[in-house]
Amino acid sequence: MRKILSRSACHAVLLTALLAGAAGCGGGPDAFKVSEACGTKVDPDLIGQLLPRGEELRTKDTFSEPRQPRCEFEIDGQEVVGLRGDVVESFIKPLEVNERTMRRLGNPKPADVGDGATIADHAAMAVQACTYKGEKSQYVLVIDGVENPKDTAERRRVLEEFLRSQLPVAMEAEGCRP
Repeated sequence: MRKILSRSACHAVLLTALLAGAAGCGGGPDAFKVSEACGTKVDPDLIGQLLPRGEELRTKDTFSEPRQPRCEFEIDGQEVVGLRGDVVESFIKPLEVNERTMRRLGNPKPADVGDGATIADHAAMAVQACTYKGEKSQYVLVIDGVENPKDTAERRRVLEEFLRSQLPVAMEAEGCRP
C-alpha cells in the first residue's frame, strides 16, 4: 500500500490527471498538467513535457527528513520520473560525487544553472550555494528517469529549462536562501 504524505497535493494531481484524460479523448492522452510536486510548485508546462503520456498519473511524496523532499511520478502504474532536493553541507561536491551516475544516464554535459549543473540524456542535477538555518549550505536538485521528449536534444533542453525554473522555487520552499 502506498503512503501519500501530502493529501491536498495528491487530490490536486489526481483531479488534474482526470481533467487531462477527459480533454484527451480525441487522439490519445494529452500531457499531464501538474502544478505541485514534492510539496512545491512546479511549472506545469515544463514538467508535463518531461512526463510520458498515459491515462492515470499519481505522485508519491516521501520526505526522509525536512530538508530532503522526494517524489516519484507514476503513470499507468509504472514509476517513471523521480524528483528530489537536498540541503547539503557546503564542503560536499555533489556534481563530482554523482559524476558516475550521471555518466550512466547518458552523455553528461555542464550547464549554466545555479552554481553548476549537469544535464544527461535521462537526468539533470543543479547545485546552488545557500544559507540554511544560519549555516552555509548548498541546495541540490535532481530529476531522473526522464524519457520524454523522445528527441534527446529536445529532452536535454527541457531538462535544463526545468532546472533553471525549479531550483529557486525548491530552495525557497526548503528555506535555503541564496
